[in-house]
Amino acid sequence: MSLVVGSLVWLEDPEEAWIDGEVVEVKGEQIKVLCTSGKTVVVKASNIYPKDAEAPPCGVDDMTKLAYLHEPGVLDNLRSRYDINEIYTYTGNILIAVNPFRRLPHLYDSHMMAQYKGADFGELSPHPFAVADEAYRLMINDGISQSILVSGESGAGKTESTKLLMRYLAYMGGRAVAEGRTVEQQVLESNPVLEAFGNAKTVRNNNSSRFGKFVELQFDQSGRISGAAIRTYLLERSRVCQVSNPERNYHCFYMLCAAPPEDVKRYKLGHPKTFHYLNQSNCYELDGVDDSEEYIATRRAMEVVGMSSNEQDAIFRVVAAILHLGNIEFAKGKEMDSSMPKDEKSWFHLKTAAELFMCDVKALEDSLCKRVIVTRDETITKWLDPEAAAVSRDALAKIVYSRLFDWLVDKINSSIGQDPESKFLIGVLDIYGFESFKTNSFEQFCINLTNEKLQQHFNQHVFKMEQEEYTKEEIDWSYIEFVDNQDILDLIEKKPGGIIALLDEACMFPRSTHETFAQKLYQTFKNHKRFTKPKLSQSDFTICHYAGDVTYQTELFLDKNKDYVVAEHQALLSASKCSFVSGMFTSLVEDSSKTSKFSSIGSRFKQQLQQLLETLSSTEPHYIRCVKPNNLLKPAIFENKNVLQQLRCGGVMEAIRISCAGYPTRKAFDEFIDRFGLLAPEVLDRSTDEVNACERLLEKVGLEGYQIGKTKVFLRAGQMAELDARRSEVLGRSASIIQRKVRSYLAKRSFVLLRISAIRLQAACRGQLARHVYQGMRREASCLMIQRHLRMYLARKAFKELYCSAVSIQTGMRGMTARNELRFRRQTRAAIIIQSQCRRFLARLHYMKTKKAAITTQCAWRGRVARAELRKLKMAARETGALQAAKNKLEKQVEELTWRLQLEKRMRADLEEAKSQENEKLQSALQEMQVQFKETKAMLEKEREAVRRAEEKVPIIQEVPVVDHAMMEKLTNENEKLKALVNSLEKKIDETEKKYEEANKTSEERLKQALEAESQIVQLKTTMQRLEEKFSDIEYENQTLRRHQLSTPVKKPPEHPPIPPTLEPQRVENGHHVSEENRDNEPQSATPVKKFGTESDSKLRRSVIERQHESVDALINCVLKNIGFSQGKPVAAFTIYKCLLHWKSFEAERTSVFDRLIQMIGSEIENQDNNDHMAYWLSNTSALLFLLQRSLKGAGATGATPHRKPPAPTSLFGRMTMGFRSSPSSANLSAPAFDVVRQVEAKYPALLFKQQLTAYVEKIYGIIRDNLKKELSSFISSCIQAPRTSKGVLRSGRSFGKDSTASHWQSIIDSLSTFLSTLKENFVPPILVKEIFTQTFSYINVQLFNSLLLRRECCTFSNGEYVKSGLAELELWCCQAKEEYAGSSWDELKHIRQAVGFLVIHQKYRISYDEITNDLCPILSVQQLYRICTLYWDDNYNTRSVSPDVISSMRVLMTEDSNNAVSNSFLLDDNSSIPFSVDDLSTSLQERDFTDVKPADELLEHPAFEFLHE
Repeated sequence: MSLVVGSLVWLEDPEEAWIDGEVVEVKGEQIKVLCTSGKTVVVKASNIYPKDAEAPPCGVDDMTKLAYLHEPGVLDNLRSRYDINEIYTYTGNILIAVNPFRRLPHLYDSHMMAQYKGADFGELSPHPFAVADEAYRLMINDGISQSILVSGESGAGKTESTKLLMRYLAYMGGRAVAEGRTVEQQVLESNPVLEAFGNAKTVRNNNSSRFGKFVELQFDQSGRISGAAIRTYLLERSRVCQVSNPERNYHCFYMLCAAPPEDVKRYKLGHPKTFHYLNQSNCYELDGVDDSEEYIATRRAMEVVGMSSNEQDAIFRVVAAILHLGNIEFAKGKEMDSSMPKDEKSWFHLKTAAELFMCDVKALEDSLCKRVIVTRDETITKWLDPEAAAVSRDALAKIVYSRLFDWLVDKINSSIGQDPESKFLIGVLDIYGFESFKTNSFEQFCINLTNEKLQQHFNQHVFKMEQEEYTKEEIDWSYIEFVDNQDILDLIEKKPGGIIALLDEACMFPRSTHETFAQKLYQTFKNHKRFTKPKLSQSDFTICHYAGDVTYQTELFLDKNKDYVVAEHQALLSASKCSFVSGMFTSLVEDSSKTSKFSSIGSRFKQQLQQLLETLSSTEPHYIRCVKPNNLLKPAIFENKNVLQQLRCGGVMEAIRISCAGYPTRKAFDEFIDRFGLLAPEVLDRSTDEVNACERLLEKVGLEGYQIGKTKVFLRAGQMAELDARRSEVLGRSASIIQRKVRSYLAKRSFVLLRISAIRLQAACRGQLARHVYQGMRREASCLMIQRHLRMYLARKAFKELYCSAVSIQTGMRGMTARNELRFRRQTRAAIIIQSQCRRFLARLHYMKTKKAAITTQCAWRGRVARAELRKLKMAARETGALQAAKNKLEKQVEELTWRLQLEKRMRADLEEAKSQENEKLQSALQEMQVQFKETKAMLEKEREAVRRAEEKVPIIQEVPVVDHAMMEKLTNENEKLKALVNSLEKKIDETEKKYEEANKTSEERLKQALEAESQIVQLKTTMQRLEEKFSDIEYENQTLRRHQLSTPVKKPPEHPPIPPTLEPQRVENGHHVSEENRDNEPQSATPVKKFGTESDSKLRRSVIERQHESVDALINCVLKNIGFSQGKPVAAFTIYKCLLHWKSFEAERTSVFDRLIQMIGSEIENQDNNDHMAYWLSNTSALLFLLQRSLKGAGATGATPHRKPPAPTSLFGRMTMGFRSSPSSANLSAPAFDVVRQVEAKYPALLFKQQLTAYVEKIYGIIRDNLKKELSSFISSCIQAPRTSKGVLRSGRSFGKDSTASHWQSIIDSLSTFLSTLKENFVPPILVKEIFTQTFSYINVQLFNSLLLRRECCTFSNGEYVKSGLAELELWCCQAKEEYAGSSWDELKHIRQAVGFLVIHQKYRISYDEITNDLCPILSVQQLYRICTLYWDDNYNTRSVSPDVISSMRVLMTEDSNNAVSNSFLLDDNSSIPFSVDDLSTSLQERDFTDVKPADELLEHPAFEFLHE
C-alpha cells in the first residue's frame, strides 16, 4: 500500500478500537498521522488501513459494496447507519441487526410487511422481513425447507428479531386454528411461560434466556401454516442451586414469592431472602418489573397455552417444593458418617417439601441421607455424610426443575399442534452467541461448542454460495481458503480422547476432582496447537476458538456435567400421590434394581446439537447476527470495542473476507454498458452482442484481471474505482463540448427569430391589401342576399295567414264535437255515482252502529289506563312545577340585581358629577388665591425695593437717618397675614387632594362591584336559559308520552303494515264505490283498531294485503333491471320515491317495504367486481338519499313554537327527529325546482331506512374506490422505477430496450379514463366522482413516495426524470377531466412531486437546508428529506448529493425528535375514510330538478301504479 502525505487512514486505538486520521509525514515504514482527536502518533505502515474519502456519510446498506473491506471500514459503516436509526445492514446474504434499545414502530407495521411481500432480496432496505420473505419464497418456489439462524450475545435483541420473523411468516402463511388463534399467536403467547421458567437476570441482561430455542413452522402444499414445534437446548440447571452476585435465579421463584397472599400461605413461602437457593445473591428485584403482576400474567399465559388450573397449581407446588428443599440443612447423625436434618427449621422445610411433593416424609429423608446398594447376595444401605446429603439434595432439585421445564415444553407443543403430513418447514433458531467472560464455566464451554459447530456450518454455506455464483456464471476462479475449525471440534467432542469424553470419564469415578481432571487434560493435549495451559493456574485451560482465546475454570465442571437420576429419587417421586409429579418420574424397568444411573449433560447436549445440525443441513440456511451496541442498554451509544468483539465472534469478518476474496464487484452487462459505454463509444458501433461489447470495452480501457460471466462482468477490488475515475474525465470533456454546442445553438436561434420576424411583417402588409379587395366583393354579395330574403319573407307571410285561418276553422268544429261527447259521459257517470252513494250510505249506517258499540267498550278501558298514566304524568308535572318555581325565583333575583346595578350606576354618576363640581370650585378658589398671593408678593417686593433704595441714599446734611417705624410695622403685619393665607391655602389643597384620592378609590370599588354584579347577572341568565331548555324538554317529553299513551292499543296490533291508500279497492264485485271524501271525514283513531266484521270483511282485507305485496314485488322486480336514466337522473330512484310517497310509507308506524328495499340493494351489490353495475347503484342510492333528505322531517316538528327554537329532546327518537329537522340543506328548498318533493312527517321506519341507505351509499362508494386502487396497484409498482432497458441507449444510437417507458403510466391513464367514463355514463354525482379520484391520487402519492424511500435504486437522477414525466401525464389527465370531476386530485401528489423535483435538480450540493425546507420541499419532514438525501445517487452524471453541512443539520433535528414515535415515521399512511356527508351530497345535488323525470315504462302499464301518470 503506497501512502502519501494527505492520505486518510485508520489506525488502532486502545480506547476506541479504531480512529481515523490524516498522514502528515512518511519516513520509510514509520508513518506520522494526525488523528481527528487532535493527537499525533507515529505508527508502522503495516498497522494502518486506508480510509475511503468518498464513502457516503450515511454508510451503505450492503457492506460488500465498501471500497475497502476491513475491520475499521465495517465498524465505521455500522456506526454511521446506527446514528441515523438504520439498525439493519447486509453483509452479502447475512443481516446484521444492531439493537437500538428504543421503539421504532414505523419499521414493523403492516404497511412495511406489505412493502417487503414479494420484493427481491436486496431490492429494499435491509430488514428481517426481507430475510423471512426470501426464506418463504424459496420454500414455495423450490420446495426446500428453510432455516433462519439468529445469534448474538445476551441483550443483543435475538428474541425480538425472532418475534419479527414469526410475525412476518404468519402474515405470509397464517390462518386461523383452534380457539380462533393462529399458530404464530400461540407460539408468541408461549414466550411468557418459557421466559418465566427459563430466563434469569445475568450481569449483561435482566431477562437473559438460559436455554436455546428452535421453532419449527410447518407448512402445507399451499404455503399455509399447518403446525409448529418448539425445541429447547441446554437449560442451565446449575442455576437452580448456585447463583452468583448480582445475578438472580429463574424468574418463577421470585414470582411465586410475590404471589397473592392466599397462594403464599398455601405454599408456606416468604421473602426470597429466606431461601437458600435465592439468597446467595443480594439481588431480589428488577427495576421496572413487578413480580406480582408477572405472576398473574404468567398464569394467564398458561391458560392461553392450554394448561388447566389444576396443572398450574401442581407446577407452582413443585416450584415451592424446590425452594423448601434448598432450606434443608444437614448435620452429623448418631451413626458414623451418617446425616440427618440439622434443626427444627430443617425439619419444617423437609415436611413442607414432602407435603408439596405429596410423598412420605420418612421416604424423602431416606432418599436424601441414604443410598441403597444392591449386590448379588444382599442389599446394603449406606449412610451419606452431611456434604454428600447436600449434594443429593441439590441433585434432586436440579432433576425436578429440569423435568418440570421439559414438561412445559411438551405441553406447549401439544397445545400448538404439529402436522405430520407437512412437506416443508421454516425453522427459526434463537441461540446464544459466543461467550467469553472473566470466569467461564461449563455453560460457556457448551455454548462455545455450539457456536463452533454453527460457525463451521456458516463457513461452508458462505463458501458454497460463492462457489455456486462462480460456477453458474462459468468463470475461472481459484480456491478460496477459509479457516476450518474442525480441529477444535475434534479437540472437544472426539471419541475417545476429546474433552467431553475425558470429562464423562472423570465424572464416573467417585474420587475424581477438578484438579485431577485438569491434569488429565494437560497430559492428553499438551502438544495440541488449540489447547494451552495458563501459567498462573493449576486447574484452568485455554482453547483457541475461531473468535479468540477463552480460558475455562474447571472448578464446577464435574458437578455441572453430572445428571444423576438417583434410584431413590426416582422411586420416591414416581410413588407420589400427585399425578403431575409421578407423571414426570415414571418408573422404568431398568431402574427397578435401585441403582443410580449416571447421565452426562455434555454427551446429551452433544447429541442434541448433532440432531440440530442434521436439521439445519437439510434446510437452506439464512443468518441474522444481532449486535449489542453498548453494555449500558441505552440508546444512541455505540461502543466500538464491544461491537468489534461481537463482529469477530459472530464470524462477520470471516464472511466478508470469503465474499470479497474473488470478485467483489459484479455488474450486469446492460448496466455495465450503460454506465461505462461512454469510455469507448467507438467499440459499441454496430455491436449486437452485449458480451462482445463488454469485452471490447474492457480491452480498450486496458483493464486486467477481470472475468466475463454469462450475465455479469466480474471485477477485482479497486477496478470499479478506476473505471469511475476515467468516466469522470470523459464527462468533464463532454461538458465543454456541450457548452460550445449550446452557444452555437443560441446564436443560430437568434438569427432564425430575426428572419421569421421580417417574413411576418411582409406577410402582414400583403394581407392588409388583400383584405381591402375582399371587403368590396363581400358587400356586393350581401346586397344580393338581402333582396332574396326579403322576397322570401313576403311570400311566406301570405301563406301563413291562409294556413292559420284553415286551422282555426277545423279546431272549432272538432272542439264542439268533443264537448258534446264529454257532456254525455258526465251525465252517465253522475248517475252511477248517485246509485253508488246510496248503497254506500246504507252499508255505512249498519257499520257505524257496530263500530260505535265497539268504541264505547274500548274507550271505557282506555279511560281506566289513561287515568293511571295521568297520575304518573301529574307526578312529573309536580317536578316541572318545582323547576318553574326555581325559574321564577331566579328571574326575581335577576330583576333585583338588575335594579341594584342601575341604582349603583346612577349613584356613581351623581357622585362623579358632584366630585367634578367640587373639584372645579376648589381649583377656581386655588387660582384666585394664587393670583392674590402673586399680587401681594409683587407689592411686597416693590416695598422692599423702595426701602432698599431709600437706605442707599446717604443724607448730605443729616447725620442720623430718619426711619418710618409705622410704615415698617404695617408692612410687617401685612407680610405675616399673607404668609398665613398661603399656609391655609396649601392645607386646603392637600385636603382636596386627599378627598380626590378617596373618591377615586371609592369609585373603583363600586366599579368592581358593578362588574361583579354584571357577571352574576350573565351567569343567572345562562342558568335560567338552561332551566328553560330543560323545562321545554320535559314538556316535549310529556306531550310525547301523552300522545304515545293515548295511541297505545288495548289489543295487539295487526301483524301486517298499514294499507297504502292507493292500494285500497276502488271497485268491488257488486259495483259499490268508496268515496275518498267520506273516508277522510270518518273519526280517526290514534292507532289502528282491530275491526270485528263478517267473514266477507276478513276476505276483503286479505285480498288488500295480497295486492299490497304484489305491488311491492312489482316495484322491486322493475328496479332490479337496469331501467336507465331520464334527463340525466336515475329512473329507479325516482320511481321508488314516488311509490313510497304515494303509499304514505314514510308516515307509517310499521311497514315492511323498507326492509324489502334494503335487502334488494344489499343483494344487488354483492358482485363487487362489476364497476359499471356498482356505479349504477351508487347513482340510484345517492339520488334516493337526496330525495329523502329533502322530504323527511321529524315527527312533532310542526308543533314547535314559531318564535323560539324547539327544545332539544333527550329521548333517542327525539334527537333523531331533531337531527333531521335541523338539516341546513332543508331550509333552502326552492319551490319551482322541487315540485316533485314535498315535506312529510317521518316515522321511525322511514328514519331507519334513511340511515341504512346512507350506510349503503358509503359502502358502494368504498367498493368503487377500492376497485380502482386495486387495479392501479399493479401498475404503480412498475412506475416508481424506470425500466432498465430504457436507459440502455448507447452513444451509437442502438438501444437494448424492449419496453416503452410510458407503457405503465399510460396504463394508469387508461384505467382512470375508463373509470371516469363509467361514472359519467351512470350519472354519478360529481361530488362523489371528485372524492373517488382525490382519494385515488392520494393512494398513488402514498405508494410512489413510500417506494421511493424504501428503494435506493429509485433515488436517482434518471429515475426522477422518469417519474416526473409520468406525473406530467397525470397532470394533463386532471386538466382534461376538468375540476368538476378531478377536483384537488393533482394537489394530492404533493409529496412525490416535491421529492421528484428535488431528485432532478442539478448541483444539489449548493442548496442550503433553508432553501430545501422553505422553497423546494416544504411539505416533507426532516426524516423524509434525510432519507432521500442519503439514498440519492446519480447513475448517469455522477453528481453529488447535498453538502455534509445540510446532512449534519438534518441529523441534529432528527436527534431532537428521536423520542417522538410519530416524527420518526418517514412513511405515509393511506386514508380510507368516507370524505363526504349526507349534507354535502344534498348541497351538491340542490340544483337538480326531478319534475321532468319519466317513471319506468313497465310500471306505467301496471294498473296499481296509475298514480305515476300524475
